[in-house]
Amino acid sequence: MAKRALLVGINDYQGISDLRGCINDVTNMRDILKTYLGFTNSDIRVLVDRRATKANILKRLRWMVDEANPGDFLVFHFSGHGSQIRDRDGDELRDQMDELICPWDMNWDNGFITDDMLNEIFSQLKKNVLLEVFLDCCHSGTGLRGEGLGRPPELGPENQILARFLPPPMDIVCRHDGEEDELKPTRGFASKTRSTLNHILWSGCMDNQTSADAQIKDTYNGAFTYYFCYHMRKIGGQISRSNLLKLIRNSLRYNQYWQIPQLECAATARKTRALTLKEKA
Repeated sequence: MAKRALLVGINDYQGISDLRGCINDVTNMRDILKTYLGFTNSDIRVLVDRRATKANILKRLRWMVDEANPGDFLVFHFSGHGSQIRDRDGDELRDQMDELICPWDMNWDNGFITDDMLNEIFSQLKKNVLLEVFLDCCHSGTGLRGEGLGRPPELGPENQILARFLPPPMDIVCRHDGEEDELKPTRGFASKTRSTLNHILWSGCMDNQTSADAQIKDTYNGAFTYYFCYHMRKIGGQISRSNLLKLIRNSLRYNQYWQIPQLECAATARKTRALTLKEKA
């Protein structure tokens, strides 16, 4: 069984607002893969900052998929800006929103990676290849906070936390101004055509929330990735996805973060150990 991972983290964006904890997320996840999952340096590809272009990310994802055989295990982790735009087909508006992740060379003239692009690549995976995706970014700009949730003391001043959301420019927003009631509820990077048994998605927040890029214990991190790795280390990697999700949500709630991470996978995958397919915790 071969293992391959692509870890992407972007702090220093070209032309848009920067973030601060994304590269730490990459090093954190890389350590988890090597310590608990048996990955080696040669199994892991890393793209950070200016190397994390749209072309490079898509090229390496296609490489992972093309090289995968039944029984292989693939991981894709992205930490950076996310956004959401109205899906358009030529001049005709369709009735859904596109979630997207923002590469280093992000621009609004097709310089982004949509959920459709990811699904097109991942749909080419051979049967019985396990793909586990982690997206520590925002999928909408509403930025709702849970009622009564304040700021964790370790975050410090107001400017010590950033939302990993890139708002679309006004001309993009105006394309569907007043049409919000016509939109169907979105489900992040979910896909009706993708198998949820072998394709597993972790999202740092709900569709109508932002993912925190925050200072935690003197270093900047994505709050979701930080607590994912924290609990994997604490439990020695021997924990089911469903129990791990509960621990992450509890930690975020206890530390007064407003985001609620999501897990999309089959019921059987929820019961098995995180970052594996058949092993039970």
